[in-house]
Amino acid sequence: MTRQTAPNTRPAGPAEGLCALRRRSWWMAAAALLLAACTSVPLPQWPDTTQPATAAPTVPATAPRAPSPATPVPVQVTPIGAAPNGPAAAPYGAAVAARFPDPAVVYSTPGLAPGRTSFTSNAEVQTWLRDLSRQSAQTAGPKAAVLSLGPSQRGEPLEALIVTRASSTDAATVLAAARPTVLLIGQQHGNEPAGSEALLVIARELVQGPLQPLLDHINVIIVPRANPDGAAAGQRATANGIDMNRDHLLLKTPEARALAKLARDYRPMVIIDAHEYTVAGRYLQKFGAIQRFDALLQYATTADLPEFVTKASEEWFRQPVVAALKEQSLSSEWYYTTSADPDDKRVFMGGTQPDTELNVGGLENAVSLLIETRGVGIGRLHIQRRVHTDVTAITSVLGSTARRANDLVQLRSYVEREVSAKACNEEAVIEVAPTPTRRDLIMLDPQTGLDRTITVDWTSALQLRPLKSRMRPCGYLLSAASTVAVDRLRLLGIPVMQVAEPGTVLGESYRETARSAVARQDARGAIAGSQPATRVAVDLVRGVVDAPRGSYYVPVNQPLGSLVLAALEPDTQSSYFANHLLNGLQSTVRVMTAPSLTLQDAP
Repeated sequence: MTRQTAPNTRPAGPAEGLCALRRRSWWMAAAALLLAACTSVPLPQWPDTTQPATAAPTVPATAPRAPSPATPVPVQVTPIGAAPNGPAAAPYGAAVAARFPDPAVVYSTPGLAPGRTSFTSNAEVQTWLRDLSRQSAQTAGPKAAVLSLGPSQRGEPLEALIVTRASSTDAATVLAAARPTVLLIGQQHGNEPAGSEALLVIARELVQGPLQPLLDHINVIIVPRANPDGAAAGQRATANGIDMNRDHLLLKTPEARALAKLARDYRPMVIIDAHEYTVAGRYLQKFGAIQRFDALLQYATTADLPEFVTKASEEWFRQPVVAALKEQSLSSEWYYTTSADPDDKRVFMGGTQPDTELNVGGLENAVSLLIETRGVGIGRLHIQRRVHTDVTAITSVLGSTARRANDLVQLRSYVEREVSAKACNEEAVIEVAPTPTRRDLIMLDPQTGLDRTITVDWTSALQLRPLKSRMRPCGYLLSAASTVAVDRLRLLGIPVMQVAEPGTVLGESYRETARSAVARQDARGAIAGSQPATRVAVDLVRGVVDAPRGSYYVPVNQPLGSLVLAALEPDTQSSYFANHLLNGLQSTVRVMTAPSLTLQDAP
């Protein structure tokens, strides 16, 4: 498509001056003046973190009531006969088990019934959600409705429950009510059941229990089981072997596409992803020790996250969750993991790729939080405590959202305008890496149950190192054949226009300088179910570029502009080019000035 070209001599280093200072000092009170100097978008005053912003109720994590006797949830016993749903031998002695006593409360769901050998089945999840929806229709309380998200790969229904005081549960009405929506997701990994059981409890307590007053300030959408096929099989991946929690940018699985469409339509301001982590396994193999903490916590950590979303995630949400857990005598730590390679003893503090629900949620300008309880590999052991940990943490998040409802609405408005204003004139970090350091990590002796402090090579996701930067374009021109990529972008809520009349743009094309086929990697190793990715090194070549009729234009001056970069800059392992959703580097051109094109909505 290029008619004439010239080398692009623009330096790729970080921007200097006040904007660079703003990035280094965003937490300081002077940020308001610096932002005003850098952009026309006004900065909201950062609220006082010592006082609640909204007079929302404080709701403790207390014992939930059993289902109403008038509308019991039938228990359908579907034993699968093996761990993680059936009995499993404890990978440690009684001294370790004594460190994790049951809570003072008892939680009731089908999968937590006494004598039960399997967790709640997908049919029971459906019954639970429908019963709550029917109950809400019979009272003057909040409205609850089941949202059908489509089928899983094996035909199981993917469903959510929305609970709101809006006049209707459709997306347009909920958005018009201007209350923050919280999206709660459980069991993306099928062998991590505690989050699913906890979300059934949370759903009940929102509809007919002590969490109901929070709905004066917020809406809540609950997806108790995002991966029903994996849950039925007791496996981490989806039916086709893909790790769906690494599929939230590429959207190759129907399960990830269902969550993307839900987020696109309801635009949550807070997203909670409930998981469980390996208790012994490779930790016992590498360090001779057992995981110690009831919960591992993390918020989004990837390139180009809005700085004030990160600040809100830490001050308004993670810190209160830590306090709530401590009040319940539950321990917590930053999220961490280690690879499956027994010789690699590094410990990684979460992923930095824009492919997980956590990081994609952050690039969608939401406060995005990960809650992991200690559960993988121990079957039903400590299940009441694991559920209590999730209920405590999620209740804290719901309470924080209600107290900060007005601040979150203001923050979302500011961040969307700020991200949009960066197009055409600010540097973007395309790829980052965590920072290697050393850290003392507390684990447990598997025999004595005593604390053991182990010094580990720790890679910090709180300190990200830029690996690759370049100027943000005004938008991207995609070839007319790029229909798969366009469909995925639109599922993410990214507006895409189509060129109605032929024209030209000042653009930058990609010139390949090196290529290799690599496996997509995360901290654990190769990502399950992923095809080899094409990694390229590129130079940028600037010139006047044809924009044929039928080609697509993806603007970057929009609230999801940073997510556009994550998908369309080709030289990262998570990009649409690297993962074969775009055919060839020639499919994509960076548009460097506001285009004078005749555009129409893409069909």
